[in-house]
Amino acid sequence: MRYVASLLLLLTLSLQLIAAEPSVADLEKIQAKVQMRNGQIYGLQVNCDGYTDAEYEIIGKLTGLKSISLSGKELNDEQLKILARLKELESIMINGSQLTDDGYRGFTAFGKLSRLSIFHPSRKQESFSGKGLAHLKAIPTLTQLTFAGATAGDEALQAVGELTQLESFREWHNTETSAGLKNLVKLKNLKSIRLGQRLPNWGKMTPASFDNETLAILAEIPSLETIELTEARLDFDGIIQLKELPNLRVLKISQVDIAAEDVDRLEAALPKVKIEWEPLTDEQAEMLTKKLKL
Repeated sequence: MRYVASLLLLLTLSLQLIAAEPSVADLEKIQAKVQMRNGQIYGLQVNCDGYTDAEYEIIGKLTGLKSISLSGKELNDEQLKILARLKELESIMINGSQLTDDGYRGFTAFGKLSRLSIFHPSRKQESFSGKGLAHLKAIPTLTQLTFAGATAGDEALQAVGELTQLESFREWHNTETSAGLKNLVKLKNLKSIRLGQRLPNWGKMTPASFDNETLAILAEIPSLETIELTEARLDFDGIIQLKELPNLRVLKISQVDIAAEDVDRLEAALPKVKIEWEPLTDEQAEMLTKKLKL
């Protein structure tokens, strides 16, 4: 009996050791930057290039983690599944990955997730068209989504249109067309949007995805309170279409080719809207010309 009891004690201690939350020192060994709050590990910033499953297993033991930022190009579907134990996560930022469309199902493990920022995902990979974003509709707490720098286009925007729980959506430097952006009118709870220009296909005819006509799409989302417009050529006649939005309170205009006189007219025509305008610099104007060259 003593022998059995000793074995059980040894097994219990072994399991506790395996499940033990890693220390700050353990995390620093895998080049992770730790954020503390009230004496607890709250957030983690990681460059995951070169990571194996072993490093993700270490992170997966931080079951109280609220926020994680992963930068690199090697995060794959199976490694995202390893992190499924992080049930308290509220914010995830991923810059670069190898996730497939089906791999986006892995985000549904994070039942408290409210903010997801995805930059430069699975670029030029046939396994990711963007349609996998539709899996995110299974996370009712997810109200803020950023999707930028992707070689995915209209299929991604079609999937985003299914995420009717979104209150904030930010997108730029993807490969959508103006037709793809029409899917955004389905987001009936959307309060805030940042709309940027499509990723140019250098050397080929690539019409702008975002121009004066696009603003008619935004005018069909009455819940909008804040709009940020960037990297486009616009004028008064285009932007004044937003006058139809009953809840619009803030309009941000940056890196946009628009006449100062048109901004003055907008301020007069939209007295209840705070217009934050940053005049185009010479450098920005040059880059905009390159991006919008047909």
